[in-house]
Amino acid sequence: MADVSGEAGQQPVRGAQIRKVAAASFIGTTIEWYDFFVYGTAAALVFGVLFFPEFSPTAGTLAAFSTFAVGFFARPVGGVIFGHYGDRIGRKTMLILALMIMGVATVGIGLLPTYESIGVWAPILLVLLRFCQGLGIGGEWGGAVLMAVEHAPPGKRGFYGSWPQMGVPAGLILANIAFLAVAALPEEAFLAWGWRVPFIASIVLVVVGLFIRLAIMESPSFHRVQESNTQARIPIVDVLRMFPKQVLLAAGAFIVINAYFYILVSYLINYATEAAGMSRPEILTILVISSVVSFFAIPAFAMLSDRVGRRPLYLVGCVLMGISAFPLFWATDTASFWLVLPAHIFGLGALSIAYGPQAAMYAEAFATRVRYSGISLGYQGGSIFGGALAPIIATSLFAATGTSTSIALYVLAIAVLSFVCAYLFTETYQTDIDAEHEAEKRLIEEAKEAEEAARR
Repeated sequence: MADVSGEAGQQPVRGAQIRKVAAASFIGTTIEWYDFFVYGTAAALVFGVLFFPEFSPTAGTLAAFSTFAVGFFARPVGGVIFGHYGDRIGRKTMLILALMIMGVATVGIGLLPTYESIGVWAPILLVLLRFCQGLGIGGEWGGAVLMAVEHAPPGKRGFYGSWPQMGVPAGLILANIAFLAVAALPEEAFLAWGWRVPFIASIVLVVVGLFIRLAIMESPSFHRVQESNTQARIPIVDVLRMFPKQVLLAAGAFIVINAYFYILVSYLINYATEAAGMSRPEILTILVISSVVSFFAIPAFAMLSDRVGRRPLYLVGCVLMGISAFPLFWATDTASFWLVLPAHIFGLGALSIAYGPQAAMYAEAFATRVRYSGISLGYQGGSIFGGALAPIIATSLFAATGTSTSIALYVLAIAVLSFVCAYLFTETYQTDIDAEHEAEKRLIEEAKEAEEAARR
């Protein structure tokens, strides 16, 4: 196989190696998101009954979605911790650790006694394990994206950066297939043990993921930082000094993607079954089909972004997400499988237009020595105001208004916010991600001056 040269200053990376890294990023991220989504599905279907049985149905659903939100509040913490060490000691080590944390937490949830067995300790332990899941996924995304983008040849960063993005619909497909397999059980068996199977089965996927990740090489971009001994001492501080605008815009641009995604794949399960009267297998089947479409749409739009830029596609995605929420809920209110299916595909497809180029767009916005911290802080920070709150806000809006149109208006409002943030983002698809940023040069010079002053 011929070598594929990197950007300025980058050592050639063989095509086979690039594909191996991309596959490892995809498989590992798929496993991480499978674990994360299994929880979301269970929160919508069973956690209210099993862990908050003394609450009313609405209050139990809100409590279950609140534990779901805990994972999102843990994600920025994981992003800061993993980002710090990912920028200090390397991307690969952090990816292995993130996968192990996520796997242990997910299997632990599958083995957790319910409220009936241990009382209030059941929801307390559930929250603790969910927090650990959040830590794992908070560190996972940034590392997986950087391994793919920093290995990618010129003109293909969007495409290779989309491989870990594809892990999201792939993980969702696996999670919903797992629940489809047990959802057909009698209600008593499903509540007694059936819901646990998708969680415990995660251990097999984690072992496979660890085996694959141990075999890949460290990012060449980070390797150059190591060789020059220019790692950031405190990456989170440096990134906030150097790139505060990029962090804020990244968080704001991500809000609609994250919020709408969890409305589509988590809240809608509860809404469709409880309010609209659809069956569990019907709505789970819809999620699987539309996720398959998203799986292929993400790399397609990422490849297009390598030709036309990241920002135009992101803006189009924001507009279509804001629009698609209305037909989605109008269709769901009919409880017709054949109306909900195309509406859901439209919604998740609109999201994919922006999500495909997002990885490269965010990675290109930060300098190498603080890139893990920068993209993790922006991405995971946006998740707090996006996916963490979306199911809770959607549940509360429907309870207060009695109409799903209020939820669609909420999606439209945050789509406008994210559109503005994405519009203010600088286009970067033709930049050299290994070139030192001017702010980075000043920071290195200041550090050297401080060292010399300390010696004197």
